[in-house]
Amino acid sequence: MGLNLDEKKAVVAEVSEQVANAQTIVVAAYSGLEVAHLTKLRAQARKSGVYLRVLKNTLVRRAVAGSSFADLAEQMTGPLIYGISSDPVAAAKVLNDFAKSNDKLVLKAGSYAGKVLDKAGVQALASIPSREELLAKLLGVMKAPVSGFAVALGALAKQREESAA
Repeated sequence: MGLNLDEKKAVVAEVSEQVANAQTIVVAAYSGLEVAHLTKLRAQARKSGVYLRVLKNTLVRRAVAGSSFADLAEQMTGPLIYGISSDPVAAAKVLNDFAKSNDKLVLKAGSYAGKVLDKAGVQALASIPSREELLAKLLGVMKAPVSGFAVALGALAKQREESAA
């Protein structure tokens, strides 16, 4: 059953709102993907903060018109699932990781920082660590000297106790 005009306007408005806050959009072909797998993909997307939806291409083209993602409209053909995220790598990571384990989901294209990415570009974007991973690594690097200093102080105190006794 098709959407009436008001429903289409509502979908375009919803997608436009997501696009306005997005840094990345990734599109993938999903023909032949079973409902159970699609449900699993949606759960992973929700957990990662990715807006994931199967949409009519014409409605998405209207939603991205005039945005930094407008050039992606040329790639919007066939049955597609759209991943939109405000995190630069989240959408690419979720769809790429799922595509590795399910050959029915095929990455088609993406857009990041106003540039259209092909499949290889989306995979490269997905390989970049997320913001949380980078912050954790930075914290580990910052913590290492402090931990080393604390261990050295403990050893020095123990050494002085032994020599005093």
